Amino acid sequence: MTPLFSIITVTWNAAQVIDPTLQSVAAQSFSDFEYIVMDGASTDDTLARVRHAAIASTRIFSEPDEGLYHAMNKAIDCAQGKYLIFLNAGDSFASAATLQTLALLAQDNPGIIYGQTQLVDATRRVLGKRHLTAPRNLTFNSFKQGMLVCHQAFIARRDLVPHYDLRYRYSADYEWCLRVLKRSTVNAYAGDQPIIDFLTDGLTHKHHRDSLKERFNIMCHYFGTVPTVLRHISFIPRFLCNLIKKK
Repeated sequence: MTPLFSIITVTWNAAQVIDPTLQSVAAQSFSDFEYIVMDGASTDDTLARVRHAAIASTRIFSEPDEGLYHAMNKAIDCAQGKYLIFLNAGDSFASAATLQTLALLAQDNPGIIYGQTQLVDATRRVLGKRHLTAPRNLTFNSFKQGMLVCHQAFIARRDLVPHYDLRYRYSADYEWCLRVLKRSTVNAYAGDQPIIDFLTDGLTHKHHRDSLKERFNIMCHYFGTVPTVLRHISFIPRFLCNLIKKK
């Protein structure tokens, strides 16, 4: 029987960060899901930790890959769930009831179910919400303002999902979300409470400048160069505000 959700975690030598991810999946009160771990041939004890977690319906794949998004494409190809959730190693569901909340929204068959994200550090201390807030009404044009919905909190129906474009090394998730938004006619908002805890020292955080360059190019492609440039000028106050908060 087809599970409602395919929860996908891509790993490579993630032993130091994966335990909170595994614990949050195991703790879910809703159990109609499969858990796919797409590993890039880790040499630490990542896979031992996954096996020790003993999460029902876990499928483990471990072989060399060409990076994060290539691994995600492989996971898409083998996923069986109606909806895909990409929960990276180090990230976690915000509560044990998160999947139950998403399942209730899935009853209406939306193309996308989405929600809010909060930031956590390596000790799982909550640092606050993302600087971008998921809107109550999400459309393709919402992403003109940036990636308003964190990738992990963007749950897409599998029949709408394309492969990630591997030309983008750091922001393929943003471009992927745009293509899914183009295909989805109804999107469901999961409410104001966070559904995802996002670990702040992930791949995009480490390569923030390169990610922003890619995202700018993607915006120019989908929304036009001149409008994108003008829009980025309007982003300056937001950028300065975030800079001040970090200090």
